[in-house]
Formats: sequence, C-alpha cells, structure tokens
Amino acid sequence: MSDVHSEELLAQVAALPALPGVYRYFDAQGALLYVGKARHLKRRVSSYFTKNHGGTRIGHMVSKITRMETTVVRSEAEALLLENNLIKTLNPKFNILFRDDKSYPYLKITGVPGGAARGESPGQVFPRMAYYRGSVDKKHRYFGPYPSAWAVKETIQLLQKVFRLRTCEDTVFANRTRPCLLYQIKRCTGPCVDLISPEAYAADVQHAEALLRGETQEVLQAMEKRMMAHSDLLEFEQAAEVRNQIQALSRVLHQQSIEIADDKDVDVLAVRVQGGRACVNLAMVRGGRHLGDRPYFPVHVEDAAAIYAEETEDDGPDSAAAHPTRPVEVQVLEAFIAQHYTGVPVPPLLVTSEPVDKALLEALTQQSGLRVTAVHQPREQRRAWLDMAQKNASLQLARLLAEEGSQQARTRALAEALDLPPEDLDQLTIECFDISHTAGESTQASCVVFHHHKMQSSEYRRYKIEGITGGDDYAAMRQVLTRRYSKVVEAAREAGGIDFAAAPPPGSEAAEGAVKPKGVARLPDLVLIDGGKGQVGVAREVFTALGLDLTRIVGVEKGEGRKVGLEELVFADGREKVYLGKDSAALMLVAQIRDEAHRFAITGMRAARAKVRVGGGQLEEIAGVGPKKRARLLQRFGGVRGVASASVEDLATVDGISRALAEEIYRALR
Repeated sequence: MSDVHSEELLAQVAALPALPGVYRYFDAQGALLYVGKARHLKRRVSSYFTKNHGGTRIGHMVSKITRMETTVVRSEAEALLLENNLIKTLNPKFNILFRDDKSYPYLKITGVPGGAARGESPGQVFPRMAYYRGSVDKKHRYFGPYPSAWAVKETIQLLQKVFRLRTCEDTVFANRTRPCLLYQIKRCTGPCVDLISPEAYAADVQHAEALLRGETQEVLQAMEKRMMAHSDLLEFEQAAEVRNQIQALSRVLHQQSIEIADDKDVDVLAVRVQGGRACVNLAMVRGGRHLGDRPYFPVHVEDAAAIYAEETEDDGPDSAAAHPTRPVEVQVLEAFIAQHYTGVPVPPLLVTSEPVDKALLEALTQQSGLRVTAVHQPREQRRAWLDMAQKNASLQLARLLAEEGSQQARTRALAEALDLPPEDLDQLTIECFDISHTAGESTQASCVVFHHHKMQSSEYRRYKIEGITGGDDYAAMRQVLTRRYSKVVEAAREAGGIDFAAAPPPGSEAAEGAVKPKGVARLPDLVLIDGGKGQVGVAREVFTALGLDLTRIVGVEKGEGRKVGLEELVFADGREKVYLGKDSAALMLVAQIRDEAHRFAITGMRAARAKVRVGGGQLEEIAGVGPKKRARLLQRFGGVRGVASASVEDLATVDGISRALAEEIYRALR
C-alpha cells in the first residue's frame, strides 16, 4: 500500500506520537474520507499504510488518502468526544453518520410566577405555555426535549385541561378586554381580564411544572391539601374548583397512562440492521411519561463496519483481546449515542437493546456533568419500554427498505425512459422549477432537488422574482434559471475551464472526479420545468446563452383536460414528446418531483403575500419599537393594517412615539 502514497505522508505517519488522539484522512480533492480515534496514534495510523488491504472497503478508502491531520488529546474520553463532534459537523464518507437537520422541540413556560410584587408586566406575572424550537436560555423554563411537535402540543393540551394556563401571545394578552373562547371552554382561567389572582395562577404554574418533572403524587397531595384548606375556611367555591382540578388530573393520568414510577427521565434506544441499512429508534420518557418515538437512519453503515473490523487489531494483541470485534448493531448504537448527545441533553439513564462501552458512558458523564448509566437487559416497566422501541425499530426499518426499493425502481425507470446512463443512479440529480403567484402579486420561483432516490429538502431554494410584468411566467422562468445556473457556470469555468455542454454522464469516472464549485450548487443531470413548449423554449434560450447542454432540459406538459396521469414530457433538444403512461413508475417520480416544486412555490408565495398584505413581522423589525410601543400602536389603530394606513401625525399621538420614530414607522410599513 505504501507505494501509492507520497513520501511526505508516510514521513508524517512515522513521526506520530504514542499518545491518544484523533486522525482525519482526506482525498486529492480535499474531501474528508474518515475520522478515527486511537489510544496509540502511531500504531493505529501506521496499520493503515503497512498492511495489504487488497480490494476490501478499507483498501478502497486507503488508496484515496493523500493528506492526513491529527490532534493529540489527554485521554480516550476526550478523543471520543472530539471524534464524534468532527463526524457530526464534517460528514466524512466512511463513518457511520446520523443526519438530523431539525432541532428538538421544547415546551416553554415564560414569565415570572408571583412577579406582581416586583412590579413585573402583566405578561410576566401570568406565565404562558408555548411550543418552542431552538437554543434554550435562562430567562424561561424549558421542559423536554420532546421527540416531535405533536408530543409538545399534546402536553400543552393536557396542562390546559387541568391547570388552564394561558397560551396566547403577550401582545394579545395585553390588549384583551374580555376573555377569549379558551376561557369559555374551560381551557384558560382568564388572567388577561383579572379573573384569577396572580397568587392562584402562580400556584397552577408551579403544579404544572411539577407534573412536567414527573412529581405526580406530590402534585396530587398538594392540591388535596389546598382543597382542604379552602374547606376549613368555608371557601367552598374555591374548594370545589380545586376538587374539579384534581378530578381532571386523575382522569388525564388514567387516559394518558402516565407511569408513576421511580424512573423520571429515560431514553430507550433500540437498533435494527438489515440489508445494509440500520434504524435506531429513540423513545423518550420524561417525567415518567412516555412521549413517543423518533427513528434515525444512519448512512455509510457497511463501509464503516468493515473499516472498524480491522481497527480492533491495530492497538496490539492485548487491545484486540480486550476489545473484540463487536456486532454491527453495537457499532451503530454507540455511533448514535456519541453523535446524538453532543447537542442534546442526556438523561441519567439509557435503556439499550445492545451493551454499550463503559468508556462511552464515562465520556458522556464527563461532558454533561451528570452521572450517566445504561441498562441493556431491563426488567418490568423498562422491559416494556424496550420491547416497544424494538418493535418500532423493526417496523421503521421495514418501511424504509420498502420505500427505498420503490424509489430506486422509479429512478431506474426514469433513466431508462430518458436514455440516461444506468450506472450509479444514486448520484442522479434532478432539479425542478415552478412559478407561483396570485394575479401577478408576490411572484415566487421554487427549485427543489432530488438525488440519492429522495427529495433533498435542505437543498431547496426560493427566488423572489422582481422587475417583470405581473403574471409573466416566461419572464419569471427566464430570471430564475439565469440566476440559478449562471453562477454555477462562472465558478466552474474559473475553477477548471469545464465545458458543461460536453459534461461527463453521471456515475462515470470522469463525473466522480469533476470539479464541484465549493458552496455553489452543481449542474444537475436533469432540469425539470413545470410547463410545456413555451416554458421549455425559455429554458432553451437560457441554456444556449450559458453554453449548457440542452439534453438536460425536460418539460412536464399537462395532458388533455389537465388530468393527472396524462402528462407528456417535452424536450428542448428537438426530440419528440414522450407519453409515459399513467401507471408508469417513471411518471410517478416526475409527478412526485413536480408536485413538490409546486407545493414549495405555493407556500413561499402565500407567506410573501401575507407579509405584503398584513405587514406580519414588519412592525417587530423596526428599530425603537419594542413590545410596549407595539402593543400601544396595535391597540390604538386596531392592528397592523391600521398602523400602516395611519399618517405620521396620527402615529406621533401615541404615547412613547416621537415624531422621528413615527416617520420611521411610516416609511417601514410602506
């Protein structure tokens, strides 16, 4: 193996220290291939370059290595944390990688209970429950994380039934003159119009927070004590209110099957591996309540498992005996735990379907400051939780394999229908464009991206179309295609003088090594246009001007009566139209991509239209207009529309609004 690597790289390997650390391998294009950790850097890394790995997966990876970086750390735990931080942020090609582009949601309780004595605003004195996603701070109380938005909203409804806490925005709360519908249906106590005292509301908030922490029995006992205290004082109406709360809470506990157990916060992790794919099913238990499941599907499982199988021998025979090759399930589970809990709080107990390395638990303990333990052969309630998680992991993996098989069949059918190269269809990239507006207002263009047999939502883009006649879809299409691909062509030609008109087909060796402009979308293999001859003609003009291959352009023309299944494909290079047939797998894929582009354009257009018509968000963005001034403006003029139509003189009459600020508001809302 050493004869394919530079002397500089081999000298760098020979100079490595006998210390714990993390190493990173890069290929000739600078792409990260692999991130690994070692207790003995020199011995581990040297093994890659001294052994003959043949045509194995690890041999394929080693043959691509042209550069290496290493970081020495103080302990194996530090190496583990650094390794998985790098894997999560840099996406190496040969590591087990879990991708999750969404943060977990929380239930947030804002405000300061009992803050009336400190002169807090009404919105702070009467805390609000809200769904929240993002980074947490110390200003509010956060409960979770929850596995899904549905779990948060269900919990909010539960607390509304029992404690009737408010959920309205502070601006709405501050401007109410009579209670809303939630008060009428007994889901709110009406603090906006002083129908409950701050002290009684604060008690409800404390009980709600205790219930979220799993202190169910303590909450029931406190409520019973409060009911008896009212009764002793002959305050029978208040006692009856507390009694009704106790009954509602008991009913909810029964309906929701909330466990009153010693385990308050637990994560239950089950893994299944089949057909080269894996699923880790995470079930969350918070406050003794099972909140639901969330599946994760890692990539690069087979490559990473093959590489790891050889690594166990690299630290010497003693290490190989102490760390024998572990099943793929264990490797996947440990990769998930190490990557997942770098950005999410770890509970004190993990119930797992496979045994977990103690070094990993020690690293989590060191990182979180909380003693973390794991149980992989649980009993009683924990066993029931794990059995449920294992069943869900199996079902989710079976669903994934079925969907992937169907999607791959659709991709292959489309490639055959359009005479695209059949090799490496995983890399086949399709971009689809659609134009959306309402009578020429708020024109938006959408671009959605398909590759690896699925829609890639993180690569979607919206384009605000300006400078055209309202309703001119051809001009809008010309503008979005020019904006999308002119920069790609420029950057690529500067990087390597690439002629896109003669670009290599997807899957070929030339395509694999082709330059991809950093930070710029690459030219897709297929460009779908939602439209017929007219839209395709516009696309042909743009591609001709940019020197791009016309065979990449395909229009989706609606059939007779605009019926679904009768669509025809129109080509920019002069080929005859193609009718695929309403039961064609290729047409199903085209329709799926086209419909996604339409959905994405519609949602963007509606949001833009709402902002223009209602001014949503604009008032909050004006410097100098805080919550109090905003509330005064809304109350005086009856909403954002009223504020937008007011004159500078009228705006300046509002308490706290100076002439200069009134002029700024007037300009901003026009």
